[in-house]
Order: sequence, then C-alpha cells, then structure tokens
Amino acid sequence: MPNPTAAMLVIGDEILSGRTRDANMHHLAGRLTEAGIDLREVRIVSDDAPAITAAVKALSDGFDHVFTSGGIGPTHDDITADCIAAAFDDTIDVRDDARAVLQAHYDRSGQELNAARLRMARIPSKATLIDNPVSTAPGFSIGNVHVMAGVPAVFQAMVASILPTLTGGAPLVSRSLAVMRGEGDIAGPLGAFAVDHPDLSVGSYPFQKDGIYGANLVIRGADQARVDAAFATLEQLFA
Repeated sequence: MPNPTAAMLVIGDEILSGRTRDANMHHLAGRLTEAGIDLREVRIVSDDAPAITAAVKALSDGFDHVFTSGGIGPTHDDITADCIAAAFDDTIDVRDDARAVLQAHYDRSGQELNAARLRMARIPSKATLIDNPVSTAPGFSIGNVHVMAGVPAVFQAMVASILPTLTGGAPLVSRSLAVMRGEGDIAGPLGAFAVDHPDLSVGSYPFQKDGIYGANLVIRGADQARVDAAFATLEQLFA
C-alpha cells in the first residue's frame, strides 16, 4: 500500500514579504518522513480570506492530510480559523472547551483573559482540539485538515501532539553519495539508473567546492535492503 499523502499550507503576509523566514516546512517534512506520510506539496498564501479558503478546499480534496501554520493568534489579521470554518461550511464561535483551557492558563499566570486572547478560543463547531503544551492556545483538526500556530516552537509542539493520532505508512530511508563530477557528466548514467529502479526516488543535488563541481546523489525508499542494494550499484556506477 502506498504511504498516505500530505500537503502544507503556510499562511501569512510576513512570509511572502520576506520579513519572516519559514522554518515549519522543514520541521514538518522531517517528522512526516519519519511517520511514513509523504509530503507532496507546500503552498504559501497571504492573509487573504478567499485565498486561504480556496487553498484549504483544494488541498483537502487532493491529499490525505493537510497541515496549516499561521494565523490563529489574537490579532485582527489572524483569520485562519474563520477561513477553515468557511471551507468546511461549519459555524465558528468561542467554544467552552477552548475557553476553559485558556482561562486556566491565564488564571495561573495572573493575567486577564481579555477579548483579544479569547479570539484564540474561536474554534469551528465540528473540530477537535490539538494540544499546545507550549503556550496553551489550542490548534484544531477538522476533516483531514490540522490547523496549527506559526510560531516554530508552538508549531513543533502541536505536530508532536497530532502525529501519534494519524495512521502513517513505511518510513522512508535514504543514502547519499557525493560524486565530484558536474551534473552534465552524470546525468546520462544516473537517468538510466533511475529507470532501472522505479520503486525508488533518485535525486541529484549539485554543489561547488573549491572551484570543483559535484553532486550529492540521494536514493530514497521504504525498504532498507532495497535502498542498500541500489546504493551499492550506484557506487560501482560512479567509482
């Protein structure tokens, strides 16, 4: 059986403007690989409600899982929860379970659960909460979409909370061979090698070191023995 597929939707003007560098995609890709869930697409959209809603619908229809990051905080431009509700034709309001989580947190810290902070308890009615052990404000899942914060530490904690609840496949393993030749020299034999190993992912990632061109050739697959055997063949090919 093929592994489940996934897509990621990164939400926020700050990413598209270059003000903030996204770190969450890299983290999610690694964790999904370990879980045997294949990340197939990543999209970035601005803080624009129609764009977010359309992207959620498209990705939800196209993949087994969708992970979003960003736009679930207390400020006016945090509109992700409303867009997710719209995408699933669901209602959204402050939920008692989310309010209770926030109330307990702010009571412990001696702070007021004001109107801005209460926005983080607005959750679609059909969603289930995702635990947030870092800053308490929950994420949520609805359908096959998992909605998480954009702050990397919080995003990572939410990923750790949600992944054990998902069914994965076979974790991918990989091996890498550094070849000190330009891609133009290795393209022909590497292409033939890839054709001979259709069950494996074969990639070439060029680099330059001390004025010499080279490439890291990477083999990925779900079967360790198969990857090891192919790697041995690759080593002989470029010995």
